[in-house]
Amino acid sequence: MSVGKSALLEYWRSTGIIIDREIFAAFEKVPRENFILQKYRADAYLDEPLPIGFGQTISQPTTVAIMTQAIEPDSGQKILEIGTGSGYQAAILSELVGPKGKVYTLERIKDLALLGKKNLKDYKNVLAIHTDGTKGYAKAAPYDRIIVTAAASELPMAIFKQLKEKGIMVIPIEDHLFKITKQKGKPVMEDLGLFAFVPLVAGNA
Repeated sequence: MSVGKSALLEYWRSTGIIIDREIFAAFEKVPRENFILQKYRADAYLDEPLPIGFGQTISQPTTVAIMTQAIEPDSGQKILEIGTGSGYQAAILSELVGPKGKVYTLERIKDLALLGKKNLKDYKNVLAIHTDGTKGYAKAAPYDRIIVTAAASELPMAIFKQLKEKGIMVIPIEDHLFKITKQKGKPVMEDLGLFAFVPLVAGNA
């Protein structure tokens, strides 16, 4: 393990950003450097977003950690991710749901979807799909968990409807990150604070 990675993990442990042992182990196991451009690999464990091409970024590691902790992933779950990017978040979730679980990850930008699929080729419980993520993926619904890695202007109900009762959805809305629990079919929202994300955009590209 690199010095940068061990320092980042120790920071998360000491601050309580990650308190779940399984989540901590997943971040230990998945190499972030495999999901970024070659020229930025020396910066893989700086706590900042990095370009991955096509006008997109891989999220700051601490942001990924906070979102992963908030979604409360567990073995055997079925998870929908909106915004594959280079595949890093999906790889973390893959480790957490295990061989009995499934991660469906959607990406609207074709070339980025191909990159994500390539990076995730060894994660057999992940299905990467090039499609309009704003519509979710009804074919495999309902989901135990939904994670959205781009900022919406409001809660996208087409996606929320694909969440199971008592399921959890984590999504940035405008400039705040929300943890949303589905209770009696309605969203119960918890504000996790200010975060910056690329916008959630409809349509394929």
